[in-house]
Amino acid sequence: MEWQIWFAGILFLIIYTVIISEKIHRTIIALWGAALLIILGILTQQEAINYIDFNTIGLLFGMMVIVGITRKSGIFEYVAIKAAHSTGGDPVKIMITLSIVTAVASAFLDNVTTVLLVVPVTISICSVLEVNPIPVFVAEIFSSNIGGTATLIGDPPNIMIGSAAGLGFMDFIKNLTPVIIVIFIVTILLLKLIFKKDLQSSKKNMTKLMAMNPDDAIKDQVLLKKSLLVIAVVIIGFVTHQYLGLESATIAITGATLLMLINRQDPQEALLTVEWATLFFFVGLFILVGGLEKVGIIEGMARETIKITRGDVTLSSIFILWFSAIASAFIDNIPFVATFIPLIKEMGQIGHMNIMPLWWALSLGACLGGNGTIIGASANVIVSGIAAQEGYPMTFIYYMKIAFPLMLVSILISMVYLLIFFV
Repeated sequence: MEWQIWFAGILFLIIYTVIISEKIHRTIIALWGAALLIILGILTQQEAINYIDFNTIGLLFGMMVIVGITRKSGIFEYVAIKAAHSTGGDPVKIMITLSIVTAVASAFLDNVTTVLLVVPVTISICSVLEVNPIPVFVAEIFSSNIGGTATLIGDPPNIMIGSAAGLGFMDFIKNLTPVIIVIFIVTILLLKLIFKKDLQSSKKNMTKLMAMNPDDAIKDQVLLKKSLLVIAVVIIGFVTHQYLGLESATIAITGATLLMLINRQDPQEALLTVEWATLFFFVGLFILVGGLEKVGIIEGMARETIKITRGDVTLSSIFILWFSAIASAFIDNIPFVATFIPLIKEMGQIGHMNIMPLWWALSLGACLGGNGTIIGASANVIVSGIAAQEGYPMTFIYYMKIAFPLMLVSILISMVYLLIFFV
């Protein structure tokens, strides 16, 4: 029905406008919009539930529990002091060091897992240096999404694309990692210029940080050993879960329950460490995007994109790159990529064209585009949620003013790379 198309589209725009204005908490407005779609019959309750990506929700939940319990051992403070010692306590160098760690880890682990482990370290360091951690948070968000683009297992869209196109781990390493390294270096240099004045600490605080003994930060040796054991098992699980036929959420939840079991953890205490508002924001967001899918808006936009390019490989690659980047800054990239995959296959069959460049364009656009706004990717939402809980709110507008132009720079570099090496 035509009214459903208009209503779902307008409601989506209204919800995002309210989220941007921050007049109402984003979790409340997202859930309200989701409920409205069901009440008016645009989605049935079962359809709404089906649109929720429970793998994402389960992964977030499991890692929040693991990180919450592990944090009590003091390991994050230990890592923070070690990191500070390697940089001489210079806040700018610390931002760069943590960004490198985040990017490398995100290439082999889920982005959300990486930021859940790195953000507590960042808070510890900046607390001692009496520096606002928000600039470092921004750098870590970018590093997470950029690093995740480099490999098959780094970001969910890459897993989907690899499966659909028959691309393996080394295909992504050979075709995407080179340009990702360039994008990462350029992004970090620009962030250094942007935040250099904000990342200043007194020599007294830097000396204080350097004088701290990392070993003193460990509060519970037994908990530390148990936590590191479980984290090691979880990391191995993430690297091998495809071969085991298990979803990443299964690995995370198994790790969380295993840690609670061997530590004899009070479940109520463990569950208090979970960012429930963030999880339910994702639930609302998935249902809202599901509404756009149900009425055909996302598919219609994708088909118009392909129609405009008239089957030309060069135009198609550039258009898919930029369209997916802009769209993924505001719309969850998982349903977006799911819509584009069959359309790219269709282009290859109808036009008898080489669609390989289109896969790389879709991957670069969808993954890097998530850096554009605070709601563009799971890692962004998680970092902003933790930051707000710790007393460092990161507004939508503040982040977007810095991040959106930087995201466009990364897409521009990607476009040049695609034109030189693929089309």
